[in-house]
This record gives sequence, structure tokens and C-alpha cells, in this order.
Amino acid sequence: MANKWMLAIVSASLLTLLSGCEEPLTLAKVCEETPGFCNDLNKDSHCKEERASVIIGRYVEYKDPTDEHKYQLLKQFEAYNECVSLAAKIEHIKLKEKTTSRVEGHLTSLKEMNRIYQDTKQTSHPGLLYYHWSRNNSQFAMNKLLRQEDEPYVRQSQEIQMFLATYYAKFDDDKTIDFLYRVLELNQAGQTPDLEVYKALVSIFYKQKKYKHAYTFARIAQLSGFKEIDIIDIEHELTSRGRSIGVLNQLALKTREEIETGKFLSPRG
Repeated sequence: MANKWMLAIVSASLLTLLSGCEEPLTLAKVCEETPGFCNDLNKDSHCKEERASVIIGRYVEYKDPTDEHKYQLLKQFEAYNECVSLAAKIEHIKLKEKTTSRVEGHLTSLKEMNRIYQDTKQTSHPGLLYYHWSRNNSQFAMNKLLRQEDEPYVRQSQEIQMFLATYYAKFDDDKTIDFLYRVLELNQAGQTPDLEVYKALVSIFYKQKKYKHAYTFARIAQLSGFKEIDIIDIEHELTSRGRSIGVLNQLALKTREEIETGKFLSPRG
């Protein structure tokens, strides 16, 4: 639900940006001016937000084909493809053409994602580099991204810091923790970090037998409304060693407040 809300916000923002001081640019106007951006997608009401986001994204890239716009469009097509490929499996008994249009939308998204990958093989855009590695297994792309690790635009991107944490998670726990802490440092006031940040920290600390750390972040996740975190085993490890969890609960409350008010600082300095 959050992803659909974000797609709607992005679409609205792009429409405002493109319209400037003129009349607001509507989806209908985009489809009238560039019907090819609309006609090869699904025709029914499924994936409405994702479809709208893709149409606007295609128009933006068409008007200004920067690597950033290609990256945003790639993400929009991935979200659309995930939705429409699922919808394509739903057999529409009375109107078979609806199922057919969903298949067409699925094929369009695959074709367009491949086009973007081909267009950006020589890119230096950190997001595209990560996608080339994670989707196409390009170590060349990842090596280029790793050389950008300390660049300010990478250090200031919560998204790219999470990408790097995901990469290092396979073989370097300490670097993974550093990047995850940086993700939390970049969290803006009023935002709640992705559950995957907490799950990764809990998993690493539990593996390292740093049960106090694991418990603290598991409790932060619970306090943030995430129900998928299993805290019972960690609590058992602590209590069986005679450790009190009262102090850790207070630490979790304090740390959560710091994270969600944008004031968290990595304890590693």
C-alpha cells in the first residue's frame, strides 16, 4: 500500500513539474500527445497507479533522457511489471481481451527494461550500476559503484547506502553494519526505516552473538510497528545468561526516538 501511495505522489510531482506555469499536464494529455506510451500497456483498471507512473515516467524520459530519468523509469517499470504480471494470471471469464492486454503490458515492461539496460551499459549512475549488478550480474558495474563509495552523492543517498549494505551482506558483516547504520543516520524526521534494515542488523548481531545489540534493534522494530521480527530467541539468550532486558528496552525507546526524529548517529563514529 505504501508503494502505491509513493507512486501516486511521484506521478503527481512529475505532472506538476512538467506543466510549469501552464495548464496542469494530465495523464489524458500525455496519452493524446504520445499515444504510444499508453497503448501498449494494460487497458483495464488493474495496476492503475503503477500504469500512471510508467506513462509519466516514459514522457519525462522522452523529453529529457538523462540517466536519472532512465533510472526512475526503470524502477517504475519494475513496479508495474510486478503488478501486471500477477494480474495477467487472473483469467477474466467474460472479457478475454483484458487478460490479453495485461500480457501485452507485461511484455512491454520487459522490452522497455531491457532497452534501458542496453542504453545504460556505460553509465556511472550509482542506482543504475546497482541494478546492472543485481539484475544482470554485472561485476563491471558493481566495481564502478564500489569506486564511488566515499563520494558525497553516494554517502548522502539512503537508497544507495542500502544497496551497498545488501552487496556486502554476502561476505563482510562489519561493512554491512556500517552501511546499515548510515541508512539510519540518513532517516528523515517522521519517516520509519524499511524493515529490512532492522532485520539485517538483528540477523548479523545474533550471528555474532552480540545479543544485546540484536535485542535492541529487534525491540526497535517492534516499537516501530513491525510484527515480523522474532525476539523470543534473543530474549532467551539474554535471560539465560542472567541479563536484564529492562535497560535494553529503555535503550531501544531512546534509539527509536533518535532514528525517527532524524537525530541518530552511528555508535561506531
